[in-house]
Amino acid sequence: MDFFDFLTMIGGLALFLYGMHLLGEGLAKIAGGRFEQILERLTDNPVKAVFMGAGVTAVIQSSSAATVMVVGFVNSGILKLQQAVGIIMGANVGTTLTSWILGAQGIDSNSFLVRLCKPSSFSPVLAITGVVLMSVSRGSTALQRDRSRSIGVVMVGFAILMSGMDTMSSAVKPLADVPEFTGLLTRFTNPFLGVLAGTLLTAVLQSSSASVGILQAFCATGAVGYGAAVPIILGQNIGTCVTAMLSAVGAGKNAKRAALVHLYFNLIGTLLFMIVFYVVNAVTPLAFLDMEATPFGIAAVHSVFNILSTVFLLPFSGGLVRLACLSVREEDFPKETHPEGEESVLHLLDVRFLEVPSYAVERSRTVVGIMAELAEKSMNQAMGLLQSYTEDAADEVAVLECRVDALEDELGSYLMKLSTRDMPERDSHLLSTMLHCISDFERISDYARNIKEAAEEMTEKGLQFSEKALDELAVLSTAIRDILNLATRSFREGNLQLARQVEPLEEVIDGLNLDIRRRHVKRLRKGKCTIELGFLLYDIVMHLKRASEHCTNIAVCMLQVSDEEFDTHAYLERLKQDEDIEFRGKVLAYGERYKLP
Repeated sequence: MDFFDFLTMIGGLALFLYGMHLLGEGLAKIAGGRFEQILERLTDNPVKAVFMGAGVTAVIQSSSAATVMVVGFVNSGILKLQQAVGIIMGANVGTTLTSWILGAQGIDSNSFLVRLCKPSSFSPVLAITGVVLMSVSRGSTALQRDRSRSIGVVMVGFAILMSGMDTMSSAVKPLADVPEFTGLLTRFTNPFLGVLAGTLLTAVLQSSSASVGILQAFCATGAVGYGAAVPIILGQNIGTCVTAMLSAVGAGKNAKRAALVHLYFNLIGTLLFMIVFYVVNAVTPLAFLDMEATPFGIAAVHSVFNILSTVFLLPFSGGLVRLACLSVREEDFPKETHPEGEESVLHLLDVRFLEVPSYAVERSRTVVGIMAELAEKSMNQAMGLLQSYTEDAADEVAVLECRVDALEDELGSYLMKLSTRDMPERDSHLLSTMLHCISDFERISDYARNIKEAAEEMTEKGLQFSEKALDELAVLSTAIRDILNLATRSFREGNLQLARQVEPLEEVIDGLNLDIRRRHVKRLRKGKCTIELGFLLYDIVMHLKRASEHCTNIAVCMLQVSDEEFDTHAYLERLKQDEDIEFRGKVLAYGERYKLP
C-alpha cells in the first residue's frame, strides 16, 4: 500500500462519513420531529419502549442522536428515568440496521437479480434521482417542497455513503500483503486490546454505525478474522456512549443518570458477553473465530450482541437506574431554581433539542403559546382593576408581567441559537414568526403593568371615573379582550383565518379610542371631569390602543410570513384598500358590535 492508496482510503472515509451525515440529516428532516414526539408520549411499558427506541433509531440512523434526545427528555422532565432505559436499549438494537445495509455490499453472485440488490448497483440510480429531487423540488406548499428536497438528500447521502465504502474497501485491499498490518490485527485478538481499540475509534467518530462500517471495509483485506473483529465490535458499543455523556455535561442530575444508564448498559453487556463467550470458547473452541470476517458476519455479531444484551438486561432495568442514582447522588447536584411557575415551562427549551431543529421549533412554539396566554391573562386582569381594584389582582398582574419577561429572555436566546441550524422552509417560517412575535407579547404585558399602575394611582388618591367614562372603558375593554383572544388563538393554532380578523377589529379600536377622548373633552368643558382624571384616562386608552396594535403586529406577521411578504406598511395598505369588500365588511360588523353608549 503506497502513499496514494492511503490518500484514496482517507478520501473514501471522508465520503463515507459525509454520506452518513447527509443520510441522517435528511431522514431527520423527513421525520420532522414526529419520532421525538412519539418518544415523548411513551408509556411506562418497558418492552414498548425498547421497540420504540429501536424503530426510531433505525429510521433516523443514529443511536447517538436518539440517546442525546432521550437525555434531553429526561433532563426536561418529559420522560422518567425508568422510561429512558428501554428507549436506550432499543436504540442500541436499532443502530445495527446500518451494518446490515452496508453488509449487503459484500454479496457475491453472478445472478442479475442478486447483483441488482447490491447497494453498489442501485446507489447510482438513487444518486441521480436524489440530485433531480434536490434541484427541481416541486410541490404546491413549502412542506411538500421541503419533503421532496429531503428525500433527495437521503438518496444522495446513501449513494455517497456506499461510494465511500467502496473506495475504502478498494484502498485497503493491498494491506492484506503488509505483514505489519496483519500483525497489528493479530494483536486485537487479545479481547481487552480489541475492546479498547473499538472504544477509542467510536469515541473519536461519535458514531458506532460509522466505526462498524469502517471495520466492514477492512474485511475486504481478508486479514480481519472474527477473533479480532468480535472484541472491536464490543468496544464500539461502549465508545458510542461518549456522545450522550458529553450531552449530559452541565445538565440536571437525572440527565446525567440517563447518560450513565447508557454507559452501564453497554459496559455490563460487554462484560457479560465476553465472560460467557470466551468461557464457551475455552471449553469448546469456536471454529469461526479463525475464519475471515465478512461484512454480513460483522453485522450479525453487532446485532446478536445488542439483542442479547437487551433481552438479558431489560428485566434488570431497575437495577441500572439504581446504579446510576448511586453514581449521581441527590446532594451532589443541588436543584436549579427558576422564577416561580417557570420551571415547568423552560424545561421545554433544552439545548439538546437543537440537534433536531424541527422538534426544537415545535417545543419553542409551545413555549411562545404559553407566553401568549400569560400576556393575555395579564391584560385581562389589568383591565378588571379599572372596574374593581384589589391588591391580590394587582400583584398577580405584576407576577404575570415578570413571567412574560423571563420567557422572552429565554426564548430570544434559544431561538437565536436555533436560527443557525439548517431546517425545512416551513420550520424556518415558523421560527421567523416566533422571533417577531415574542417582543409583541412582551409589550402587551408591559401595557398591562402600566394600566395596573394607573389603577393603583387612582386607588391611592381616591379618584373615580364617572359612570359614563366607566361604561365607555367597558366597551373598549371588551374589544381589547376579543382582539387579544383572536391574536393569541391564531398564533397557537396557526390559524390564518383568525389572523385576518385582527386588523379590522384594530381599526375599530382606533375609532373607539378617538371617540372616548372626544367625549372626555366634552365632559371636561362641562366640568364633569377633572384634569388629573383626564390624564389618567388618556394614558389608559392609549395603553389599550398600543396593546391592540401589537395584536395586529402578531397577526400581520403570521400572514406575511405565510405569503412570503416582508413590507408591513405596504401589506397593510393593500389590506385596507376601499375595493377590499371583505375587509370593509368586517370593520362595519365590528363597529356595530362595539358601540359606545
